[in-house]
Amino acid sequence: MEKILRRKEFGVLMVLFALIVFFSIVSPQFLQAKNFFNITKQIATVGIVSVGFTFVLITGGIDLSVGYQISLDIVVVAVLMRTFGVPWFLACIIGIILGIIIGLINGMIIVKSHVAPLIVTLSMMTILKGLSYLITNGLAIFKFDKSFVALGQETIGGVIPISLLFFVAIIIIGGFILNKTVYGRYFYAIGNNVEAAKLSGVNVERVQLLAYGLCGFFTSIGAILMLARLNSAQSSTGDGYEFNSLTACVVGGVSANGGKGTIAGAIIGCLIVGVLQNGLAIMNINEYIQEVIKGVVLLIAVVYDTLSLLRNEKIKKIKTINADN
Repeated sequence: MEKILRRKEFGVLMVLFALIVFFSIVSPQFLQAKNFFNITKQIATVGIVSVGFTFVLITGGIDLSVGYQISLDIVVVAVLMRTFGVPWFLACIIGIILGIIIGLINGMIIVKSHVAPLIVTLSMMTILKGLSYLITNGLAIFKFDKSFVALGQETIGGVIPISLLFFVAIIIIGGFILNKTVYGRYFYAIGNNVEAAKLSGVNVERVQLLAYGLCGFFTSIGAILMLARLNSAQSSTGDGYEFNSLTACVVGGVSANGGKGTIAGAIIGCLIVGVLQNGLAIMNINEYIQEVIKGVVLLIAVVYDTLSLLRNEKIKKIKTINADN
């Protein structure tokens, strides 16, 4: 029990529980089952993207292009279905391949040029934004095949959203990669100490490339589910999702400095963001005030993460000095 209580995820889970209790008190509507399933629909995309974002953060990187990766994926899949009459299943496969390619391009530039991931992915975000607007000329694309739209809007037994099943499947896949494969250990090793990982025989460039490729893969799946839920494609749809994903991961205990974090923590962080947004909306809080609150939450999480890292390093130094004496 002591080990469980020390786990960072437990503390984050308590924050989630406190938010649920608070919003349940101020708004009885919040406790309705329909509202909880509505929250899962709303966070399915950001949750799936956060799984891929977790891999990148753990390796010590960041991907600020995921928002407009979503936008480009959405408009490409939409154009394939509406303009070229491509069957939705094939269009989705092409969209997923596109997402993987974008992720690999990000990773390739970063590992070969040694430019900071922040700069590379910020530049890629601008490129993808321009491409998505060029494809649509800023116009919306809508009305897709009903069987495709069902992926994001329909439920099983009138209760469980289909998108929730995809969400759970992605969580399981992400957890398996991180906890049960050798590459999961490599992600942590690189995030903790790149040079030590190299000396241990880890192909750092290949692993970093894999992390960004996986981020692109999961982001494209999240984008497709969003397109099915909205039944409309716009170039601005993914705007801000990089911020939401980063917030969910960091709030959930995934270190912005690399080397720490879990899929479970990222998902709990995602639920916190989702509950916070939903609860504030039910309370009719101004959306700009909501943005301020989300920004404050992210700032607090990053500062806490950095202070924790400095404290741990200080403790290690003290232990080393004591051992030498």
